[in-house]
Amino acid sequence: MVDHSDSTAFRALVTGAESGILLFGITPPRLSTAPERIREITAATLGRLAALDVDGLALYDIDDESDRNPAERPFPYLPTMDPAAYHAEYLDGWNRPAIVYRCVGKYAGAELRTWLRTADPERVHGVFVGASSKDKPVLTSLSEAQDLRREVRPDMLLGGVAITERPEEHLRLVTKQEAGCSYFISQVVYNADAAKSMVSDYFYACRERRLTPKPVLFTLSVCGSMKTLAFLEWLGVDVPRWLENSLRHADDTLAESYEQCVATARDLVAFCRKLGMPFGFLVESVSIRRVEIEASIALADELSRLLERGVTGV
Repeated sequence: MVDHSDSTAFRALVTGAESGILLFGITPPRLSTAPERIREITAATLGRLAALDVDGLALYDIDDESDRNPAERPFPYLPTMDPAAYHAEYLDGWNRPAIVYRCVGKYAGAELRTWLRTADPERVHGVFVGASSKDKPVLTSLSEAQDLRREVRPDMLLGGVAITERPEEHLRLVTKQEAGCSYFISQVVYNADAAKSMVSDYFYACRERRLTPKPVLFTLSVCGSMKTLAFLEWLGVDVPRWLENSLRHADDTLAESYEQCVATARDLVAFCRKLGMPFGFLVESVSIRRVEIEASIALADELSRLLERGVTGV
């Protein structure tokens, strides 16, 4: 039984390949934000998170992905703070782990090495993200970053990205697992069937290779407007046509989106439990609209109950 109120719960669940992990994901403030405003934003965020039963806070690393999709970006790309710097400089009030994303192609090897060497592996875990397209020039490749972590900070838990819609994604997960990944976090899930197919393929691929499957955390994100939905689709998220129709014609897009996130979570919980696949969730809050932020907090709270955290010691 893992005590989720313990700051070491995330490590215990990951290393034990157990289910029930719950994370909350945010984007650091924009790079142009004044320090005093950053402190205000951070205080508000920590205030909202205080009542939530989560194992960690995921901090996204934003990169310009226009190379992957030539269509116009629904929201402009605006550089944000380095998530590691944001954690170090502003999140000393957060007493649970931080899962820091690294778009490794943005960083020279020496910069990644310094971060790995100085990070506290009890407070900071990583998720390495590769290039958004094979033609994008990078300073450090994903495999080079994985080698660096193995050399410099092998005791830091390393996660990998899972894109449920991508063909043969389960084989990429196996490769990442063999390179040191001990958990995976999906891109936003709006197509539960694609997510179930990926984890099923991964589960049986691990069985064939006599590997213990690593936990897969499914990312859920409420959607408050059709513009937000267009942005998710621009990023490559597969939104089934029936679901897009439901959101487009709903009296309240946000409420409809929330209901669909809960339904998706219930579907994935039942499927993974039956399969015997370790799983969890990450609730993403990347909107600056208060109503969407509050809906994300409510969703994380509901998922905590759905996972029976603190009730059965999932």
